[in-house]
Amino acid sequence: MASRVDLDGKPISAMTICMIGAGGFIGSHLCEKLMFETPHTVLAVDVYNDKINHLLESSGNKYPWAGRIQFHRLNIKNDSRLEGLIKMSDLVINLAAICTPADYNTRPLDTIYSNFIDALPVVKYCTENKKRLIHFSTCEVYGKTIGSFLPKDHPLRQDPAFYVLKENESPCIFGSIDKQRWSYACAKQLIERLVYAEGAENGLEFSIVRPYNWIGPRMDFIPGIDGEGVPRVLACFSDNLLRGEPLKLVDGGESQRTFIYIKDAIEAVLLMIENPKRANGHIFNVGNPNNEVTVRQLAEMMAKIYVKVSGEKMLDVPTIDVTAQEFYGEGYDDSDKRIPDMTIINKQLGWNPKTSLWDLLESTLTYQHKTYSQAMKSVMAKPATN
Repeated sequence: MASRVDLDGKPISAMTICMIGAGGFIGSHLCEKLMFETPHTVLAVDVYNDKINHLLESSGNKYPWAGRIQFHRLNIKNDSRLEGLIKMSDLVINLAAICTPADYNTRPLDTIYSNFIDALPVVKYCTENKKRLIHFSTCEVYGKTIGSFLPKDHPLRQDPAFYVLKENESPCIFGSIDKQRWSYACAKQLIERLVYAEGAENGLEFSIVRPYNWIGPRMDFIPGIDGEGVPRVLACFSDNLLRGEPLKLVDGGESQRTFIYIKDAIEAVLLMIENPKRANGHIFNVGNPNNEVTVRQLAEMMAKIYVKVSGEKMLDVPTIDVTAQEFYGEGYDDSDKRIPDMTIINKQLGWNPKTSLWDLLESTLTYQHKTYSQAMKSVMAKPATN
């Protein structure tokens, strides 16, 4: 493997990375990147390893990453081995979270504990052992935009100052306490504040990542096949497409979002890993503002692309509207727009996303169809049970 240099032209030394949540969607892609392209070693911490099994099973001597990835099956809630793994590492990356909107309403306590309480020991051990931390947060910490409080036809709603989200300037505006949907965002914001405070008071070296809808293969689950419940929007729409059902648009699909391809986003994370002097002390938006659509537009694009990749016919009625209460239950609320400002990550790391929305959706839906279509046919062929 060729020697690697950082953005300042200095050689990059091989490091040991304790990756908590390595078995998930983001973790699996980051593990692949680290194994395929770098000399770094990963201590992969998670309860499940299905999405990284291909790396673990092929870590024999004939593969270039032989011996560089070790899986440690543990739950960070109550396992004394965690501090030992952190002590063995040069860098800790914490990806562990409950991050499915349907859970925020139905499991608010689990959501708060997972995203705040369970993360406390990680931050504590990093501070006490002087280990650098890359903590994964969420773009949901911004909550609602300032513009959302203006009348719908107000011209300032179109002013970027009222909706573009800046790491060090934009306020965090949440809904009322009875809207339990904000349990996730609030917990994530509080752990961010703790990480930042540890940096200010105790010298913790940290970077915080705020992802904006990272999309790609292995994302979430398909209900009834490899998971239960209600996944995030792309997996929900994929489930509808695989079943030949209309895509369900919550409250008309008027919310606006940006979507970024997982491989683009992982490039940004690798730059953070290998350029600590540029990344330390910063909060980074990681998204693609060029891929902005309403949820309705996203559904329409996905329906067209799925016809292309699957050969299935377009439904006569490709979408249907449902209320948030019908879909998520009581206590659901939402943000109107999430558009990232990219100034800091571009300045510090010189990073910009590359993949268009159409291309990332085509790649993802090709994977979803190849992976799930036969299993879905089997599920749907089974007689319904009372």
